[in-house]
Amino acid sequence: MLVLPAPGGELLNWSPSGPRPPEPPKAPPSGRIAYAAAHVVADALADEPYAVDWDTTLAFREHLWSCGLGVAEAMDTAQRGMGLDWPATQELVSRTGAAAAGRRWCAGVGTDQLPAGPATVASIVDAWREQLDLVAGAGAIPVVMASRALAAAATGPDDYHAAYGKLLSEAGGPVLLHWLGEQFDPALAGYWGHADVRAAARELAALCAGHAGTIAGVKVSVLDAEVEVEFRRALPDGVACYTGDDFNYPELIAGDAAGHSEALLGIFDPIAPVAAAGLRRLGDGDRAGFHALLDPTVPLAREIFRAPTRHYKTGVVFLAHLNGHQNHFRMIAGQESARTITHLATLLRLADEAGVLTDPDLAEARMRPLLQAAGVV
Repeated sequence: MLVLPAPGGELLNWSPSGPRPPEPPKAPPSGRIAYAAAHVVADALADEPYAVDWDTTLAFREHLWSCGLGVAEAMDTAQRGMGLDWPATQELVSRTGAAAAGRRWCAGVGTDQLPAGPATVASIVDAWREQLDLVAGAGAIPVVMASRALAAAATGPDDYHAAYGKLLSEAGGPVLLHWLGEQFDPALAGYWGHADVRAAARELAALCAGHAGTIAGVKVSVLDAEVEVEFRRALPDGVACYTGDDFNYPELIAGDAAGHSEALLGIFDPIAPVAAAGLRRLGDGDRAGFHALLDPTVPLAREIFRAPTRHYKTGVVFLAHLNGHQNHFRMIAGQESARTITHLATLLRLADEAGVLTDPDLAEARMRPLLQAAGVV
């Protein structure tokens, strides 16, 4: 039994009592494309705060593939722009490419190698192109990520169309685009040249219509299910919508009579076995079984991704530690300190209720010293 702090200052006597995760199907799901955006594991013994434990990081990708999920590499879940620099990103992409062996994966294409300060549209496109060449050369589907540099440089929608149009016209193969909302990164406010999210969605849909032969899909991370459904219905044939909505993913993946969203989600990192089993049920036509597995994970996801949403990586790494995928709760750049002990205790309780804890005894044992360090006796 543990004593856990709860919101409001209350202390709770708690023991795990929830279900265990189902056995994942191992084979990729039918009927949906599903990627888990994977975190990186810090080297906790290194004498600098940005070192990566490559062996454990790659072992976690093997875990995701073993569940039948694709790996979305070097995305914001991997702390792009929050500790993972460009040299480490290059090595991460190269190592994952060598390990993939034909299994499904995609990887983020950003502009984070640019020096600090103002950038031109031309330099932004060059930075994207450099990263796209690396990702494609490693065998991944490129995911063109929203650029902080472009958000700072653009004066309106025309600058976005010019930058993306230049890159897409020169891309050698199909790519995914990633629209990351300002909840995940405040520096991306007003992306696509509009503060209004629906106007931004219309701008992006127009870009997709103009480059439908190159854009294979768009990952939408704006945490608004209605906006995503409207955007999904506006996309041209052949351009898929990938949900990045970690609040409403079951309903968006299940879809409606007019269509559905594929999945490229950070929440699939900590709930991989449950997500994979649920997707298998959905592929078998068992929508009720899909929701029975996925719906209980939503309260956990909403707590992990609650504001300030950009710190969701802390909860993802915390659960990886509790479930035995890494032997410490440390993050590159010290980001484990971004959330409170009360938040972590809430995640433990919700993970148990959602059937996400693989070994409750291990989870208790790993939570106890964190509580002690926070003064919870």
